[in-house]
Amino acid sequence: MEIGEAATVYLRHLAEVRRLSPATVRAYRSDLDGLVDACGDVELAAVDLESLRDWLWHAVQRGDSRATIARRTAAVRGFFAWVTETGAIAADPSLRLVAPKRGKTLPKVATADTLSDMLDRLASAAADGDPVALRDHAMLELLYGAAVRVSELCGLDVDDLDHDRRTARLLGKGSKERVVPFGLPALRAIDAYVVRGRPALLARRADDTSVPALFLGARGGRIGPRAVYALVSRRLGPELGAQVGPHALRHSAATHLLDGGADLRAVQEILGHASLGTTQIYTHVSSERLAASYRLAHPRA
Repeated sequence: MEIGEAATVYLRHLAEVRRLSPATVRAYRSDLDGLVDACGDVELAAVDLESLRDWLWHAVQRGDSRATIARRTAAVRGFFAWVTETGAIAADPSLRLVAPKRGKTLPKVATADTLSDMLDRLASAAADGDPVALRDHAMLELLYGAAVRVSELCGLDVDDLDHDRRTARLLGKGSKERVVPFGLPALRAIDAYVVRGRPALLARRADDTSVPALFLGARGGRIGPRAVYALVSRRLGPELGAQVGPHALRHSAATHLLDGGADLRAVQEILGHASLGTTQIYTHVSSERLAASYRLAHPRA
């Protein structure tokens, strides 16, 4: 079997059997297409360790970041592990393929006061009843209040919210479903949007079909991640002095939960992380904040 054909079968396996998200499958496709371009569409058995090392070396020469190279290495190793398991090749040539270590970067975190001020300004803007302002306030309250991913926020339907219990049913990575709580400020913002904002946005649709989506775009359809990114960047970016997206609110929520004494396992459940190790990065963020406070306040620091 040629490497291009095998890559196509593998990508179908990721989407249909392992049920990875479309975005993840696209990333794998991009990485494997790069490998096929570098090696040529040769037989799988013709690809050896030196071929893979040459492919990585060219990526380094192009100036690809360590994170990008590490991701591509992981994608290729996953691919060759799979084709070896299927019996398409006798031995896995990627077993000794090593990528440069990724540098540790801590997520950008806003202070609780910064987010409180931002959300108060959004609430004031929504007080006049403008449907877009009502929607924006509700979305950002939920992004921070429930620490949801932008894809989860955009995928929410009206029926996914339990207003009495103040919970949202989310469909996360790998089509895994979880239920997360949110606070009273988010509930109030959502209720105001659902009563006064959403019907006005729904009326902008070109047809009379009903839309189950909770958050609607300017034309009455389900809002997309790009619009949410633009909103967060416009509202929060100037506060942090950096270009940020919706994940900054998720990072901030997780850090503030741990700062407030929340159990790491509970934060893992809220975030929907499969591994506790993924959640532990927020303990490093909290430790950094604690160390900074110590250095500023202690006379012997």
